[in-house]
Formats: sequence, C-alpha cells, structure tokens
Amino acid sequence: MTPYLTVEFFYLLVGVVLALIAGRIALDEAHPKRWGSALFWGLLSVVFVFGKLLPPVVTGYLLLAMVLLAAAGQVVRSNEATSGKPERVLRAETLKNKVFWPVLLIPASAIVGSLFLGGIHFGARELVDPKQATLISIGIGALLALAVGMQVTRARMDVPVAEGSRLLQAVGWAVILPQLLAALGGIFAQAGVGPVVAGLVAQALPTQFPFVAVAAYCLGMALFTVIMGNAFAAFPVITLGIGLPLIVQLHHGNPAIMASIGMLSGYCGTLLTPMAANFNLVPALLLELPDKHAVIKAQIPIALVILAANVLLMYFCVYRF
Repeated sequence: MTPYLTVEFFYLLVGVVLALIAGRIALDEAHPKRWGSALFWGLLSVVFVFGKLLPPVVTGYLLLAMVLLAAAGQVVRSNEATSGKPERVLRAETLKNKVFWPVLLIPASAIVGSLFLGGIHFGARELVDPKQATLISIGIGALLALAVGMQVTRARMDVPVAEGSRLLQAVGWAVILPQLLAALGGIFAQAGVGPVVAGLVAQALPTQFPFVAVAAYCLGMALFTVIMGNAFAAFPVITLGIGLPLIVQLHHGNPAIMASIGMLSGYCGTLLTPMAANFNLVPALLLELPDKHAVIKAQIPIALVILAANVLLMYFCVYRF
C-alpha cells in the first residue's frame, strides 16, 4: 500500500518551481540568452515532474539536450536588478540572527523526521516509507523553512520564486553536476573500475595491515572525490575496490561503519576541489569574492583535520563493533 507522503511529491514541487523559473526567463526580454536558458530549466522541470513516468532513454535524451545547451553557452544568468549593498546591509542589521532560524529548521526536521516519521501509521497505511524518511524529512524541513522565512522577513508571495530564480541562474548548469557525477560513479562501478583499483592498491601498499586498509579507503575516497567532484561518484568505485575486499572481507570489518565514515571522508574531498563547482566556486561568485578559490582555501585546514580524524575513528571502530 502506497504511503500517504512520498518523495515524488517533493520532486513534483521542485519541478513546478523550475517551470515557474523557466517561465520567468522566457518572459524576460532583457535576458541575454532567454530562450536557451528557459529551455534548459524547462527540460529540468520535465525531468522532475515526469521523471518516474518517462522511459529512461527519454530522460537520457533530455539530459543530453541540457548538456548541449550548457556547452553552447546558452545557460547564463539574467540581468535582473537586485537590491543594492546598502539596502542589504540595512536588512541584515534589522533581521540579525533571525535570518538563520529558517536555515536551522531543515537539519532539525531531517533529524527528527528520520527518527520518528518511519514509525507513524494510520491504520494499515504508513505516513511515509521508512526507506525514504530522511529525504521526505528534508523536504518537509524546506517547506517549513520557506514558511518561517517569509514570516520573519515579511516577504511577498512572489519573492521565493524571484530569489530562487536568481540563485539558480547564478549556479547555472552546475546545479545538475552532482547527479551527473553520481551517475558516472555508477557507470565506473559497472565497468569494473573497482577491481582494477583494488589490484593497484594491493600492489602499492601493505594492505595486510588493518590500519593501512583503513587509511587507503579513507584517503582513496577523498582523492577520488577531488577528481570526480562528488563523493557519491567516488563511493561505489572505492568501496568495491578497497572497502569491501580489504576492510570487510580480508580484515572482517563492519560494513556499516566503514560505509558511513567512508562517505564522510569523501565529503572531505568535496571541500578541496573546484570540480564541486556548485559548492566551492558558485558561493565565491555569489559573495563577489575577488578570489574564486577563496572558499576552497578556507576549507583546506578543516577538511584535512576531519579526514585524519576519520581515519583514526574508522580504525578504532570498524574492527571492534
């Protein structure tokens, strides 16, 4: 029996917002590439709204069309005027720390929902699928954050779409980069890259020592993420190539602990790479920083410290629990 609330509902909401953004761009006669940009966001909207109904090959062709539009330089930001710096500073001084309340609702909802939503039933029907509880909780948190944000800022109803449009256009084609890289990681896994990586690591390192296997896995996740720009792309390759054969099968480690800490190690790589453009380069552009790599430079010490801690934490936990 289908749960009352599914993740497809939130995909539909995202698709509707993307369609509204595509419509705004199409109506903006001052936009330098309005038809190409409108088509890009419109195609992405179709993927979110009808993705489950479309044959995979159709979705693939839509994706190729979006890639071609981006490669042809058709996906650019609009020339819409925004509020000036003095007005933004005044607004920030008025709102102060209240501006963070909506943001904090999203992780809070994710934690609470992950713990409790999966166990709620109405008769024989579940409220949500327990496997999707975390994703649905994030969606609920985003809606709550939107409502609270509008209440705190006293914004008009059209502001979320207008500001969402401005931010998404600033991010541009990089918004689909995480999904593309995650898919590429799956392709690498299917192509047998994992066993090749395992052979190279076994030849280069003394993996018969448990600590070396852990260090190779964590560092491999970080380095491959630096190359790919996304930990989801690195995970299947490095886990199949190093994690499972060395940590789990050779040294009998706990696969759940290995996977969770390994993914966090991959995120350390995300902090270090310009390939994660939507995380590391776009914020510098939005903040108008003179150095486009300023965000990465600020994150390097944090990333290295967390990565070292992950190696030690995995070594002390993965073989003992």
